[in-house]
Amino acid sequence: MSATQQAEEVKDTATGVVLTDTAADKVKALIEQEGEEGLALRVEVSPGGCSGLRYGLFFDTDRREGDVISAYDGFEVVVDRMSVPYLMGASIDFADRIDAQGFTIDNPNAQGSCACGDSFH
Repeated sequence: MSATQQAEEVKDTATGVVLTDTAADKVKALIEQEGEEGLALRVEVSPGGCSGLRYGLFFDTDRREGDVISAYDGFEVVVDRMSVPYLMGASIDFADRIDAQGFTIDNPNAQGSCACGDSFH
């Protein structure tokens, strides 16, 4: 397998995170609104929160060694290699209703979470 094929395979490998159509549309709109070339949605897990681990979602132009990248229509989702195991099978949705607004993460790896849903263990 050539280096190009390996790079394409890594890019096509699931980051472990799947965006719903609604979330993907919102991310694409927000990136277009920012107007900066090369912005991607970076999803990470870091220590913190009342349950031990906290999700982070932000726009980023950096690509780091070991990042796992998934292409969507018009943008990429980037997950660092340390966060991938925590996010395998996770789904990100976006809600814009009177009772809920913003991005939500449904993570089958979380054994529990805090009441606010911002952190998990």
